[in-house]
Amino acid sequence: MAIAKITSLEVARRAGVSQSAVSRVFTPGASASKKTVEKVKKAAAELGYRPNILARAMVSGKSRIIGLVVAYLENQFYPEAIEKLSNLLQEKGYHVLIFMASQTAGNIDDVVAEILDYQVDGIIAASVAMSSDLSNRCQAAGVPMVLFNRAQNDSQISAVTSDNIAGGRKVAEFLIAGGHQKIGYIAGWEGASTQRDREAGFTTALSKAGMSLHARGIGNFMMEEACEATRSMFATDPPDAVFVANDHMAFAVMDTLRFELGIDVPNSVSVVGYDDVPVAAWPAYNLTTVRQPANRMVAETVDILLAKIGNNDIAPRLIEIDGPLILRGSARIPEGYDK
Repeated sequence: MAIAKITSLEVARRAGVSQSAVSRVFTPGASASKKTVEKVKKAAAELGYRPNILARAMVSGKSRIIGLVVAYLENQFYPEAIEKLSNLLQEKGYHVLIFMASQTAGNIDDVVAEILDYQVDGIIAASVAMSSDLSNRCQAAGVPMVLFNRAQNDSQISAVTSDNIAGGRKVAEFLIAGGHQKIGYIAGWEGASTQRDREAGFTTALSKAGMSLHARGIGNFMMEEACEATRSMFATDPPDAVFVANDHMAFAVMDTLRFELGIDVPNSVSVVGYDDVPVAAWPAYNLTTVRQPANRMVAETVDILLAKIGNNDIAPRLIEIDGPLILRGSARIPEGYDK
C-alpha cells in the first residue's frame, strides 16, 4: 500500500503558520524569522515532511542544481577540486549532480544533453573538451557553463585555469638555473589546453635560453602511458631532467626511474610535476611541482557561474591564476634559487 505524502499545508497547520511561510523556510535564500524556522522544522520532523525540490523547480523555473562534468578521477587534483566546488556551491544554496564524460569531445554533447534534461541552473565542465556548437546549445537553453581547468577557443564560454604558460616557464627557468643540459618533457593529452599551454611556456623559455627539448614523450595524463614514455625516453641518451605535465604522471615517472630502471632521483635526473596534489608532499615522492591554486580557481568558477545564472547576458570571462613553483627533493635546487 502506498504511503500518502505529507504536504506543506499539513506542516503549516501543525506549526500554526501559513503555507507560504513553510515554503520560505525550505527555500534557500528566502526570508523567515528564527522562530518561524524553528516551528516549521519541528513540525516537518514530527510529520516526516520533505520538500519536493523538483516540483518547486517547475513552479519557480530554478532547480538550484548545478551539473558538474568531469572526465576522470584518477588524478588526485580532480577529487579534491570537486569536493571544494561541491562544498562552496552547497554554501550558496545549490546542489551538485556529477556526470562522467570522456576526456575528448566525443561524448560530452550527449552528457550535456542529459544534464539539461535535469533542468539544471548551470554547468561546470572540468577536464573535458567540447565541440564548437555546445556553448550555443547551452546558451539557447538559458543554461550558463563555465570550464574548470580547461580553456576553449570559444569566446562564448567562460573558463578558469591556472596560468599554465607561466607555470611551464617557471619550470624551464628552474631547470636551466640548476645547470641541466639535456631536458626532457612528458606531455599530457595533446587535445587539452592545459597540456598545450604548459608545454608552450616551457619550450619558449628553453628557446630564449638557447636550448631545445632533448627528448619528448606522451603520457596522455595516464600513469601506464607515462611509464612507457619514460622507458622509451631513457633507453638511449637519457635526459638529466624531466618536466612532466602533471603530478599524476610524475609519480609514475619517478617509480619507473627508481624501481625499474635503477636511476637515482634527483642525483642522476631531476623530475618536476604540475598540480601539487597532496601525494606530492609525501616523503616517498617529495615532488618539486607547480601548485595549482585550487581554492582560488574554485572561488572564481563559482562566482562566474552564479553571476551568469543571475544574468546570462554577462560577458564571458577567461581567468588565469598564477601558481608558485614548490621546491622539494625530486629536483636539484640551485643554490640561492629564488622561485
